[in-house]
Amino acid sequence: MMAEGKKEEFKVSGSDVVEKVKSLIHEGNIRRIVIKQEGKVVMELPMTIAAVGTLVAPVLAALGAFAALATNCTIEVEKRA
Repeated sequence: MMAEGKKEEFKVSGSDVVEKVKSLIHEGNIRRIVIKQEGKVVMELPMTIAAVGTLVAPVLAALGAFAALATNCTIEVEKRA
């Protein structure tokens, strides 16, 4: 059984979502990132995708398209214990 990691939440404006996610991925100790708007999950990113660099760019592009339409979001981050 895998232990659940520490969770953190960040409130960001839509225009800051992509930069914040890039920064979190760069930290490297992230297990999962969940992006919510108005309490509803709009995107969930397991960080196994970050291990394969070619998959990160399309995900960030999709996130950028979402961010262009979003106003305020919550980024929930599960870090490795």
